[in-house]
Amino acid sequence: MKTVLITGCSSGYGLETARHFHARGWNVVATMRTLREDILPRSERLRVVPLDVTKPESIAAALEASGPIDVLVNNAGIGLMGAFEATPMATVRDVFETNVFGVMAMTQAVLPLFRARRSGVVVNVTSSATLSPMPLVAVYTASKVAIEGFTASLAFELEAFNLRVKLVEPGYCPSTRFTSNGGPRMEGLFPEPYAPFAQRIFASFGQPAAVTRESDVAEAVWLAANDSSEQLRFPAGPDAVALARSA
Repeated sequence: MKTVLITGCSSGYGLETARHFHARGWNVVATMRTLREDILPRSERLRVVPLDVTKPESIAAALEASGPIDVLVNNAGIGLMGAFEATPMATVRDVFETNVFGVMAMTQAVLPLFRARRSGVVVNVTSSATLSPMPLVAVYTASKVAIEGFTASLAFELEAFNLRVKLVEPGYCPSTRFTSNGGPRMEGLFPEPYAPFAQRIFASFGQPAAVTRESDVAEAVWLAANDSSEQLRFPAGPDAVALARSA
């Protein structure tokens, strides 16, 4: 029986992905910064483990608690919307600490274990914003594009060890906590000169041509984790699929 470790399982894609793998008979290590054990089913095949991907000691403790794993899903991330001009560099660094360096740190921690066994899969969750640029998410998009490049290069690097690295690119999902997870970081990021433009963008979010469901992302992660081909990218949701086809 295989084991998957998923980061960022307190809500959204991570939570749904944990449920998805568990329902299909896998052992699941669902990790999150603040434990919420009540949101997942009680099962001998499912453990909830604390993990902050920005802290090396937390990563080490989580991997020790999880035991051997077959798949790592780097899902944890923070959203951010705002005018780049008004975004403090400290906020930019916060986003990159989780969305980029956290992914890299988790990946680097599991690679020796995977390489020793010559078996393992890393699935990195990015965004359809990497497929088609969007306004007011320049910092967030930059963080996800960084992971796209990192993953594409790493896939070649690890091929000789029989290790696979995949990308899942979710589309727009209104039900996720993208902006709420940004929290106080977004205060003051829409100064008056940008307000009319921002209002038009927010209005368009209320009338999307197509939306992605959390279950679409969970299924894409499942497919990526079990794929033995050279396919790198797995767009998730009808809007992401359409963007990938037109790219």
